[in-house]
Amino acid sequence: MAYRGKRTAGGGSLLWAVAAVLVTVAVLMTFQTAPPVQTPPPADASGGESSHISPDLSQPQGSDDSAIPSMAPLSEPYDFSQPAPAGEAVDNSYFADAAFVGDSRTDGFMVYSGIGCGKNLTSNGLSIFRLDSKKALTIDGETYTLLEALAQEQYGKVYLSLGVNELGYHNDQGFYNSYCQAIDQIRAIQPQAVIYIQGLIPLNEDQIMASSGRDYLTNEHLRTYNDLMRQAAQEKQVVYLDLYSEFADENGALPEGASRDGVHLGKEYCQQWLEYLKTHTVELDRLYPDGPPAVQTVGPDTSTADGSALE
Repeated sequence: MAYRGKRTAGGGSLLWAVAAVLVTVAVLMTFQTAPPVQTPPPADASGGESSHISPDLSQPQGSDDSAIPSMAPLSEPYDFSQPAPAGEAVDNSYFADAAFVGDSRTDGFMVYSGIGCGKNLTSNGLSIFRLDSKKALTIDGETYTLLEALAQEQYGKVYLSLGVNELGYHNDQGFYNSYCQAIDQIRAIQPQAVIYIQGLIPLNEDQIMASSGRDYLTNEHLRTYNDLMRQAAQEKQVVYLDLYSEFADENGALPEGASRDGVHLGKEYCQQWLEYLKTHTVELDRLYPDGPPAVQTVGPDTSTADGSALE
């Protein structure tokens, strides 16, 4: 009987072990077949549910054109109402295809600035009123008007600097009209050129009176002309260069050390003039992304004015 009792006890232990295994297997199967726990979406900063939405993979991705952002323009249109902004300096080779139209001031710039290139189309006493009538330039023994001389070659830039000689003229409206007409005429001759209107560099009136006594050469009238030139540049959509602000001292005048006669600049200031031009350039396609403005047909200059010319 004792032997049977031991067998019975041993058999019970075996049954308990088998039962434990079966329970463990059942528990494991329960965890494998149970649905995953749903995690609620995170709340946003306002206390509501997050606006994140999982993509619907049943729909083709990228098929909705409205989801594609439109391309922004590469740059804002050029603002012709403002002077050219400063930028990274170019080197002197930028001016290799430039024509410089002006009077004796511009001639001094071409000689003393160190530019080393560009076409010198200047004449002492040259006036905006007579660009198409005065035979002011001599090329290879032939005399030409400024516009005739400008038409001899094709240029990528035209720098126009005129107005000091005209300060003796008391015809501001005629000055404005002549500048607008000159821009049209230059554009007709050089339709692919960037036209730069250079504002007038200030004068030193005390030096002028001491050297020549020309009392009509005043900064007050010069500033009026600069305003008119700036308006012409805006109307005709060409580049205006604010050289006045570059050179004016605290009194709005040309510093005494800049010139011997109050008008024509010394070498150091001609070099400063060049540095300004090198940091104020604009490309043609920046000005006219859709192409240059249409060329207007203009007649001869019929402006008349009385006044003295600065030689």
